Amino acid sequence: MRAMLCNSFTGPQDLRLGEIAEPKPAADEILIDVHAASVSFMDQLLVSGLYQMRPPLPFVPGTEASGVVAAIGDNVTQFVPGDRVACSSWTGGYAERMIAKESKGVHLPDGVPFEAAATVLHVYGTAYYALVERAQAQAGETVFITGAAGGVGLAAVDLGRHLDLRVIAGVGSDDKAALVRRYGASEVINYRSEDLRDRIKSITSGQGIDIGFDNVGGTILEQMARLMNWGGRLMPIGFTSGAIPSIPMNLPLLKNYAIIGVFVGAWAERFSAEAARMNDTLMQLLADGKIRPHIDRVVPLEDAGEAMRAVANRTVQGRIVLKIR
Repeated sequence: MRAMLCNSFTGPQDLRLGEIAEPKPAADEILIDVHAASVSFMDQLLVSGLYQMRPPLPFVPGTEASGVVAAIGDNVTQFVPGDRVACSSWTGGYAERMIAKESKGVHLPDGVPFEAAATVLHVYGTAYYALVERAQAQAGETVFITGAAGGVGLAAVDLGRHLDLRVIAGVGSDDKAALVRRYGASEVINYRSEDLRDRIKSITSGQGIDIGFDNVGGTILEQMARLMNWGGRLMPIGFTSGAIPSIPMNLPLLKNYAIIGVFVGAWAERFSAEAARMNDTLMQLLADGKIRPHIDRVVPLEDAGEAMRAVANRTVQGRIVLKIR
């Protein structure tokens, strides 16, 4: 079968399309005919050797996909061949067939297209886990979301709107402002050209933000640590800037706010039943039109490397989807 292969941790430019043997599902796995796979920032970190785990080489990238169940393992009870599904896995999505744990698959409601379904579990899963499970966000609270036009950021903006939060979107260029406003941001801050401290204080009348949802890290999160409201929740989601920030611990002490880590992949591994329920919830929200994944563009499998480079260069709004079938 056709698959995009990573043979070395040297980045997207060295991915090669090739033929590999079809994977075989273990007892607790499903085999999927992949129709669509999304391209994530995590995917390009993995092939560049910059993620906290390194799969054995060679491997097929792709953490999220959708398609039709082709076969099931002996212990699988939730799926049968022919079911339409979306799934997540650490690797494997950039191929004609992939395997995934039964617990990491979810049925697609009727009418949900494969392209949209392939963009939900990772980005909306991260946003849902952060806002609902970890922050326990309440309607009317103010959330500041950095990297707000990217995959996870835009999902957080969209879900924040659904949760009746006051969404402040942080972006790195003015051309992203219209998109995040369309998805529910009431205010937009370009933190490359505006003073973040002054803007947050002005928008919140000096109170600060209740929830800090940070995808960027570095100096942005360090500034956010000084802009929290009393009893707020500051959540590091990722570090797309490449810099791990340092926060003086007297800051959360003075405002009684919490710093809450968000690693949805590790949570899903430990609490698979809870993660499966979240995935069902997300797919129903998608089917009901209550969340609206934004697809930047759909490209063929051959263009996976170019798509990863676009993600790394932050020229993507929402998600790029690979059309496999």
